[in-house]
Amino acid sequence: MPAFSQPSFQERTQMAAKAKQAALKQLKAKPPLSDEVIAERKAAQLAREQKKAVAREEKRAAFEQLKAERKAAKEQAAPKAAPELTEAEKKAARDARYANRKKRRK
Repeated sequence: MPAFSQPSFQERTQMAAKAKQAALKQLKAKPPLSDEVIAERKAAQLAREQKKAVAREEKRAAFEQLKAERKAAKEQAAPKAAPELTEAEKKAARDARYANRKKRRK
């Protein structure tokens, strides 16, 4: 029964070189594309890109509209801000809070 033998380093490099040459040979065997095919592919790609751009713009416009609607609804639902207090009113409120704190401590 023969013993299991691993390929040596030289054998592995030779096999890799052969595989690389075979891949290159297969790649070179492909016929070059004609100008018609290239033009067709470019036209199809351009059409796809335009279609995506239109969809992207529609999506962005819908998002902007939704954002504007939400902002309008938020502004409408928000209660009107209380009128700004004068300095005397602020002082009175502050004094009342202070008095309540003192009352609670007793």
